[in-house]
Amino acid sequence: MSRVIILVAAVLVFFWLLRRALGSRKGDGSGPQAPKAGNAPAPDLVSCAQCGVHLPKNEAVAAGDGRPAGEFYCCEEHRRLGPR
Repeated sequence: MSRVIILVAAVLVFFWLLRRALGSRKGDGSGPQAPKAGNAPAPDLVSCAQCGVHLPKNEAVAAGDGRPAGEFYCCEEHRRLGPR
């Protein structure tokens, strides 16, 4: 009976050490790591002046037509309607 207990304890210690060793390769070993999206910076987000939805600046429609330069819209229809 004591051999079984020693064997179970040895197996548990082995898996604990293995998990700890594999975890240290990923980072600090504190748990699952978030997937990295490469080294690309996060895009600048802007808010639609009509509906308020947030979208990347490179996908937004600029105000134009003599409106303030800081206004962005999510689509042409909202640009046509103007700010709320």
